[in-house]
Amino acid sequence: MPLTFYLEVLLQGVLTGLVYGLMALGLSVIFGVVRVVNFAHGEFAVLGMYAAFVLFTAFRIDPFLAMLPIAALFFVLGYGLQRALINPFVGRPEHEQFILLVGVAIILVNGCLIVFGPEARHPNLPYAFDSFQVGPMILDKVRVYAAIAAILVSAALFAFFRFTTTGTAIRACADNLVGAAVVGLDVKRLYALTFGLGLACVGAAGSLMVTLADATPMIGPAYTFLAFTIVIVGGMGSMGGALVGGLLIGVAEASATFILPPSMKSMASFALLVAILVLRPQGLLGKRA
Repeated sequence: MPLTFYLEVLLQGVLTGLVYGLMALGLSVIFGVVRVVNFAHGEFAVLGMYAAFVLFTAFRIDPFLAMLPIAALFFVLGYGLQRALINPFVGRPEHEQFILLVGVAIILVNGCLIVFGPEARHPNLPYAFDSFQVGPMILDKVRVYAAIAAILVSAALFAFFRFTTTGTAIRACADNLVGAAVVGLDVKRLYALTFGLGLACVGAAGSLMVTLADATPMIGPAYTFLAFTIVIVGGMGSMGGALVGGLLIGVAEASATFILPPSMKSMASFALLVAILVLRPQGLLGKRA
């Protein structure tokens, strides 16, 4: 095969990896600040996919535009969920948090099954089969759009944490919880804001992912495992690590298609995960404990 074919596949992996990174960014933000592992992360991503599908089917709103109201809705959902349900479990043993969020995941999966059924859902975008010619390479238009949108959302989140007063306060909670409470920061409110931002990232990523893959209720656990793989590769709690991990996983899955059937592409991701755990247990950009 010509070299351009391999370059195309790898670049498609980079584009997909940016969307993966945005999804994992939400998980990394929540864990880095609240110290709660969201075991319903993939299920929330699927909920975002269905939300984008409904908006496109009912109102003809393009998923790339629907990403904004979906992210806003998921922010409100995450804020309320943290305040009402998750906050009492902050600081409790990990197994109790696990049971709580697995229960939330089960509710989401079965709710999607009841409302949408087990059939795969996908918006019939008019440009779904269009492509861009970049020199000798051909790139899918939806992947390019999704990657650009993922970069913009990630940049906005990084800017929020870096340049706003609230973002600085959230980072202070992540660095020193006791110190943040001593200086008078409303830790519970900041935790709720963080969880809302994490789910906003997941909702936006779900809206983008429905342009790349079908939405089915049972795909949620696979996306949860994918997000965990990415944040472990990049470093738990590292926002930059989530994006780097997403890129590496996207490229690893794309590279695996050269030698493995498509159904086995996840083997490359887990092989990369094992290698990182052996060589750098804290992840690529994670801090050593």
